[in-house]
Amino acid sequence: MSVTDIALIIFIIFLLAYAIYDEFIMDKQKGETLLRVKLQRRNKLDAIIFIGLLAILLYNNLNAHGSTVTTYLLISLALIAFYNSFIRWPKMLFKAGGFFYANIFITYDRIKAMNLSEDGILVIQLEQKKLLVRVRELDDLERIYKLMVNFQ
Repeated sequence: MSVTDIALIIFIIFLLAYAIYDEFIMDKQKGETLLRVKLQRRNKLDAIIFIGLLAILLYNNLNAHGSTVTTYLLISLALIAFYNSFIRWPKMLFKAGGFFYANIFITYDRIKAMNLSEDGILVIQLEQKKLLVRVRELDDLERIYKLMVNFQ
């Protein structure tokens, strides 16, 4: 097994661990989920470029009669990247003690201010950082507002 195969296996393991954490484990952490909101997808172009680069590597491996293991690993990595980028939806989970945004748990007491922009982006001001929440459906903003009012 080459160094390339080992690197591909490491990347596959990390991407699979992320997908499993995001889909199954994060929902079970920090108590019951009170509200789940789908967010807009971002960075589609980056994902397309990454999958395209994997396709180029796969093509070069096939033309150079490379290892079959490398071919399968490249295909697996491309499929996992496709799933993470285009099938899985980014989400925001609200719990009793806080919320998960970008897979990070933020407690409600860290929120200093909340504003809604004209184009429907919820801006949550933390101590040192602003979170820009782009929801998929505008009705979710009202549900977030009602939930936040209960915890303030």
